[in-house]
Amino acid sequence: QSQLVESGGGLVQPGGSLRLACAGSGFSLDLLYVGWFRQAPGREREFVACISDNADSTHYVDSVKGRFTISRDSAKNTVYLQMESLKPEDTAVYYCAADFGCPVLTVDNPPDYGMRHWGQGSQVTVSS
Repeated sequence: QSQLVESGGGLVQPGGSLRLACAGSGFSLDLLYVGWFRQAPGREREFVACISDNADSTHYVDSVKGRFTISRDSAKNTVYLQMESLKPEDTAVYYCAADFGCPVLTVDNPPDYGMRHWGQGSQVTVSS
């Protein structure tokens, strides 16, 4: 069964770091753009970051620029989201998604942002 599998979430104190991983299981991520999204309780799913198929292009929502880094490891068929200087407002369920392009935020809307393949989500809680 082909699926995206997220890992790496958890509880961290404000100012701390976490690295999320999104692995392709049963299919290759090589030709796909991969994005990270998050959804806090009572809020719409929000775009966080996206990386192109060959990693030559990345995009971030303004609120995470300079703190989060998206990257990919083709050999491991995995895309990462390194999160630094975490804030309580980063608390959410984080999802990865894959398709043949990154969302066009003026056109693609929540909850799926035009992305067809989604993982199950990983909880990130930032709290002291």
